[in-house]
Amino acid sequence: MPEESFDPRTVRLNKLNALKERGVNPYGPTSFDATLLSGAIHNDFAKWEGQVVRLAGRVMAIRTHGRAMFLDLVDQQGKIQCHLREDIIGETAFELTEFMDLGDILGIEGTVFKTRRGEITVEVRNYQFLSKSLKDLPDKRHGLTNVDLRYRQRYVDLLVNPEVRDVFNIRSRTITQIRQFLTERDFIEMETPVLLPIAGGTEAKPFVTHHNALDMSLYLRIALELHLKRLIVGGFDRVYEIGRVFRNEGISTRHNPEFTMLELYQAYTDYQGMMELVESLMTYLVREIKGTLQFDYQGKMLDFTPPFDRVDMVERLFEKTGVRWESVVDAEDAHRLAKHLGVEVDSRFDRTQVMDKVIGQVVEPDLIQPTFLWHHPVDISPLAKRDQNAPNLTERFELFVAGRELANAFSELNDPLDQRARFLRQQEQRKQGNDEVPPLDEDFLNALEHAMPPTGGLGVGIDRLVMLLTDSASIRDVILFPTMRPLSSDTGFEV
Repeated sequence: MPEESFDPRTVRLNKLNALKERGVNPYGPTSFDATLLSGAIHNDFAKWEGQVVRLAGRVMAIRTHGRAMFLDLVDQQGKIQCHLREDIIGETAFELTEFMDLGDILGIEGTVFKTRRGEITVEVRNYQFLSKSLKDLPDKRHGLTNVDLRYRQRYVDLLVNPEVRDVFNIRSRTITQIRQFLTERDFIEMETPVLLPIAGGTEAKPFVTHHNALDMSLYLRIALELHLKRLIVGGFDRVYEIGRVFRNEGISTRHNPEFTMLELYQAYTDYQGMMELVESLMTYLVREIKGTLQFDYQGKMLDFTPPFDRVDMVERLFEKTGVRWESVVDAEDAHRLAKHLGVEVDSRFDRTQVMDKVIGQVVEPDLIQPTFLWHHPVDISPLAKRDQNAPNLTERFELFVAGRELANAFSELNDPLDQRARFLRQQEQRKQGNDEVPPLDEDFLNALEHAMPPTGGLGVGIDRLVMLLTDSASIRDVILFPTMRPLSSDTGFEV
């Protein structure tokens, strides 16, 4: 036999051909009428014992015992053992099991029973090949351990690492629970544009594309904010969207260029109302998903028992550095402070960018327990309403957990004249080379001039929230198909 025939794929192709020669095309069936999933049998064995059931799934283990064999069949809800005996399924059907491999997809029909060892099993009467796998699965004992390969071939990762499927089941449950929570509070789910002539709502470098018919540049959205606030102007009092946003930035354990945000806006409330809502939402989600308000995240015991701590940003900066925010008057002062604190910043950063970086490295890492960091200065909060008792500060807060920002909220600025003035100040930064500042959005300003009611707004990073709820260290662990540099087809290395 030629050496190449021992290649695993060649062996499987030979089995495929052998099946076809015997009149079986594994890719022929167009459907299979499965009556239930494996979880239903495990959850209520008494109901299904002795009943004939039809299941479909993937073969993940094969144990042969003479003229009988056991299979582990895995579907969306888990694994169930199947028993095939020649004297029940017939000689011809049993001979075809010789051409069965791990990863093949089968439909089976049989009777539910328990083995002498007490394992719930289906005694197979009939089975059908529904699709044949031409690739070997990773070793069952060790799973798929190459981290880079796990992200690139998530479909294999999901097949052989059950804990990965658990992560994405929790992600789905989390989003479902968020929708339920907001629906009960009379919020309406909306859909806003992904392609925009101006990508605004925050400072970030957008992805740009070209629309041929209109012969114009369009940008993938970097936030959901400005269109949802237009809806508040239009008369919807409580709106939200769970959607993808895109930022042309670096990739790290905390950042992926494409990620998911929840943004919501509620008329006739303010940042205090948003604090109450965030506290209620987070405790609700943690209790629903974790079953307790105290749990471990990456070796840190977190406690979501309300009320959450509140920390004044400017005061905490002073406690940490002895420097008052307002005493840093220009970029030169800011760079001098950063150097003194050992905070590395781009030499081109202006005062606001440097101070934002200083806060990120000096104040935020110590916020381990759920904490509202509030009272942000106006110059880093261009869309937030001023604090009437401290005009240089805003009615804004961020929720931090385990040293990471989880949510951002504020009393929305609804003064169109103040908003225009702040946007114009931002444009000065844009002229100086800050390409993360969006162009002036005249249509949004026009909407504000039609009067927006007092409004509280909130943004929550869904991916970071799921990281927390699944004890995941990297954002890539909670995104099914994270952004990665492609591999060269010739070398197998990143291009």
